[in-house]
Amino acid sequence: MEFNKMEALLEKYFEGETSIAEENVLKDYFSSSNVAEHLEQYRPLFGYFAESKEQKLTNDVALISKKQKVAWLSIAASIVMMLGIGTYSYFNVNTVKENQELGTYDDPEEALEATQKALAMLSDNVNVGIEGVQYLQVYEVTKNKAFVE
Repeated sequence: MEFNKMEALLEKYFEGETSIAEENVLKDYFSSSNVAEHLEQYRPLFGYFAESKEQKLTNDVALISKKQKVAWLSIAASIVMMLGIGTYSYFNVNTVKENQELGTYDDPEEALEATQKALAMLSDNVNVGIEGVQYLQVYEVTKNKAFVE
């Protein structure tokens, strides 16, 4: 009779419908020596709870404050920024001194040729961009044909 009761309690336990008192009955039953042979497979499950109660945490865990991490991170970021700005200004000063000309021309013919050359390069790049947009438009039309909404 008691085995049938334990089987019913086990069924309720696996369904998640047992109370704390019923779970304690199951723990006591499986910790005793008279467990039915067909229920022996569940003994390690309930024996684990008894073993885990005896275990104690003996190591202290050192916690690192987030404020310390943020402080060091901000200090490191500011040092990197200062090094970057210093390096940029050091190398940029030399190039500015070399290029004091600033792209001005004394001869109008030479200025016209340089302007036409710059506009031709700009036009080539704009045409490449327009070809890309036309390709996207063809894709959009094809997609709309294939996926009729």
